[in-house]
Amino acid sequence: MGEPQHPTPALVLDHLVRGFPRLREYPPTLGDARLRQACAQWVERRYGVTVSADQQVLPVNGSREALFALAQTVVDPHAQGHVLSPNPFYQIYEGAALLSGATPYFVPLLRKARFRQDWDSVPASVWAKAQLVFVCSPSNPTGDVMDLQEWQHLFELSDRYGFVIASDECYSEIYFRDQAPLGGLQAAALLGRHDFQRLVMLTSLSKRSNVPGLRSGFVAGDADILRRFLLYRTYHGSAMGGMVQEASTAAWLDEAHVVENRRLYRERFERITPMLAQVLDVSLPDAAFYLWAGVPGGNDVAFARDLYAQYNVTVLPGSYLSREVNGHNPGSGYIRLALVAETEHCEQAAKRIVQFVQARNGV
Repeated sequence: MGEPQHPTPALVLDHLVRGFPRLREYPPTLGDARLRQACAQWVERRYGVTVSADQQVLPVNGSREALFALAQTVVDPHAQGHVLSPNPFYQIYEGAALLSGATPYFVPLLRKARFRQDWDSVPASVWAKAQLVFVCSPSNPTGDVMDLQEWQHLFELSDRYGFVIASDECYSEIYFRDQAPLGGLQAAALLGRHDFQRLVMLTSLSKRSNVPGLRSGFVAGDADILRRFLLYRTYHGSAMGGMVQEASTAAWLDEAHVVENRRLYRERFERITPMLAQVLDVSLPDAAFYLWAGVPGGNDVAFARDLYAQYNVTVLPGSYLSREVNGHNPGSGYIRLALVAETEHCEQAAKRIVQFVQARNGV
């Protein structure tokens, strides 16, 4: 599944307990001013970007819930429009598009371009009806990060056609290079787009702080879109509980546990990736805790099925994360490996994968 397995930081647990008395009160959908300020301060520390805690930040119950709800906010169900998504993709993008009344359009990731989205393959007729574009950087499943040139191209398309960009950045704090991944708000500011027009960034504590069960994140960006998003969420009853807000505020204000979390992932990936590279087409990603690996023979489903049956190792077929377009599934021939278990378990699994492939090849 890709569920974080590292221990939850003690400071999060402590503040969660301190927040117990707040169970007696209804929480505001807008969230506490202290939490919004903590989120805004994190954006400034992490990206060097200033956002208004009152107008450009909104707490949400995890990025998945927010991704879905944002589509319901910005898509006009009567317009018969399109919602664009990378392909392969995180499955909520498709569900959010369909239930908003739009038609999903899948933009393939190009292997020859380090799995960049092929924006130029999208017909002008689709762009003309585009209302929302999902981007995921760092990518689930490939682990690649959008660069400034790609962001500039996407912003120019948004200016031309008027669609909203939802930038899913929940893996931004698990990276393997010295340079932290570029974010959407950061890219906009570097290009002089300080009002973040038609741009919403979504992030989460789940991976950053190992609290997937807390269901806590925030969105930031275009103040007009967030004003409408707040109204939708107020009707929808999506307020974050007070005790969760207490714990979330503490988590966003602390970086020490994030640095340690990243160190553990870096050590694991540095040990496991070379082992798997002996038998799979795989290399260290830019960020996220997945490996996106090409399999010998190209049949990802058979590979995953036989690996589980013979060696008790589970991986996800890449074709399950994609949709077939024009007779081609861009996830076919790949598997996604989530290196979230203890390093020793991941190492044992990697050894079994190597043995499995070698046995298949008659070695």
